[in-house]
Amino acid sequence: MKLFAITGCCGAGKSTMRDELAKRLDPDRFACMDQDEMGLNWWDYAGREDAYRYKDEGLAEAVRRARGRHLVFVSCINPQDFIAQQTLPAEIEATEFIVLIADDEVIAQRLWDRPAERGFTSEEIIAPHIGFNRWFRKNRNKFAFVLDNTTLTPEEAAEIIAAHIRKRAE
Repeated sequence: MKLFAITGCCGAGKSTMRDELAKRLDPDRFACMDQDEMGLNWWDYAGREDAYRYKDEGLAEAVRRARGRHLVFVSCINPQDFIAQQTLPAEIEATEFIVLIADDEVIAQRLWDRPAERGFTSEEIIAPHIGFNRWFRKNRNKFAFVLDNTTLTPEEAAEIIAAHIRKRAE
């Protein structure tokens, strides 16, 4: 099983890509899942010494649900933490990051446009996400696949990513 980890800051379009890719990738070969769908509550882990287990347990559940198919997993994964801390299930043979970025102004607007209950209600809350987006932009040459979706529709971005995943899964 290959793990295609779609990452980026909040507002980069990860969950939208999960929905769009599920329409484009063969469900017999690919399982498209979001960390948020794994039935875990981040707040049960937040502030604990073993908070990293949230990601470990979420990924393990996604692998279980994938039942041997390649896993397209959407999560706000920090690649540095992933490499240093994440315990991968034995079923994962290889991991490839797919990084979504956009112009800072676009990320900010996407976050402002979210419902208030999502919590993006102030510049102070949005700023760290813009910082994470900048980190990805600055380090884009360290990843095999980075997609700037600033001017792309979700459908256009999904077509590009789906073609890449199909090719890499061969």
